[in-house]
Amino acid sequence: MKNCDCELCDLKNLFYSRLDPEAVLTYCSGKVEKEYAKGEVIIKEGSFINDFIYLKSGLVKLFHTDNQQKEQIISIAKPFDYVSLLSVFSNKEYNYSVTALEDTVTCNLDLQQIKLLVMENGNYAMGLIEKMSAVTDKILLETVEIRKKHLRGRVAHLLIYFYEQIYHRKEYDLPLSRKEIGEYIGMTTENVIRTLSEFRKDKILSITGKTIEIRDSETLKSISSFG
Repeated sequence: MKNCDCELCDLKNLFYSRLDPEAVLTYCSGKVEKEYAKGEVIIKEGSFINDFIYLKSGLVKLFHTDNQQKEQIISIAKPFDYVSLLSVFSNKEYNYSVTALEDTVTCNLDLQQIKLLVMENGNYAMGLIEKMSAVTDKILLETVEIRKKHLRGRVAHLLIYFYEQIYHRKEYDLPLSRKEIGEYIGMTTENVIRTLSEFRKDKILSITGKTIEIRDSETLKSISSFG
């Protein structure tokens, strides 16, 4: 029997730990990989939910658009995150959009097959519930963590997040515009620009266009913690 060709990731682990090998092959062989360029829409708010979507590579933003067409970023998702779990079992249509912040690849599984599997396999269903709870916890905790900080602390928190959780290096290209950063942390674009300029003036950062270099990570972490 041929092996499932997906990488050693959380999705594969979820299947292997809860299903027999034949079932794993059935579901994994039906997986469709889709490529998206930076800025391309992966999920459109209000569209019908047909797939169970998993992020294989890249970086995306999840966001909601209000009646005034103003965006509110809900979360940033990185590889091995489940980008469809917020609505997939509660609604027929998506309540949020997902856009690629970088060139991105998703793994898409047929939603009806996943729902059937959930109904037939309690062990798998429990594993999926655990993943859904983890997604919800991440968004809630991140929102609370950001909102309890002042402006400088919010900006510092996001810069540290990209450094430690996404790129794992002190120099990187910001995947969000200044406007998007403001939407995510609940501040105006002007306040974000001013704070970044202050960090640069204080020699905490070096900024060239969208490229950020963290020159004093300890001070930035301190601002994130106490700012």
